[in-house]
Amino acid sequence: MFENLFGDKKKVARGPPELMRPEERRRAIEGSSTAELAARLLIAPTALMQLTPKEALTVVSYMVPQKIAAGTTFITEGDKSDTGYMLLVVEGEVTVENILVSRRTPATVTVLGPGSLVGEMGLVDGRARLASCTASTDVRCAVLSRAALETLGVDDPRTAAKLMFAVSLRIAERLRDATEKLKKYSQLTQAMQQEIDRLLPEED
Repeated sequence: MFENLFGDKKKVARGPPELMRPEERRRAIEGSSTAELAARLLIAPTALMQLTPKEALTVVSYMVPQKIAAGTTFITEGDKSDTGYMLLVVEGEVTVENILVSRRTPATVTVLGPGSLVGEMGLVDGRARLASCTASTDVRCAVLSRAALETLGVDDPRTAAKLMFAVSLRIAERLRDATEKLKKYSQLTQAMQQEIDRLLPEED
């Protein structure tokens, strides 16, 4: 699925991306405006601010550019077989949807734009996808596979560790946000029940 790295293919040796040496990766992205844009977006507030520009560019050298046509669902809620990657949206928009218990059709959770990460939880734990993601427009993105992450860990353990720390912080932030929303929902439900109890006559 993911075959070509960022940058000039003429600058790198032929062969599988996972077998490339770090210096070949660096040469491949030298002068690549797309790679530099992806690196800037990777450290945007919507992604991983904890990385330095140099570290972000190193991570991008292990990522693969991908184009996704509008209307394509590239992550499916509940999928357990295709969890080995996350992607950074470079251009375009992605709609995130969930199937709610009381509904048969998916409900839109959010719409993500450039600088957003998608699928990072699956990359970390390898468990079933929690939502479906569909390209609302044509999307250009940078994909980091688990295999590439493992290679980065061998080539540059410090950057790999810092990357995973940043991803973990992002997941923790999302968990805190979800917890706050759940508290507010619980308070609203309780208030509605109290109002219903007040309005309905008590049974003898």
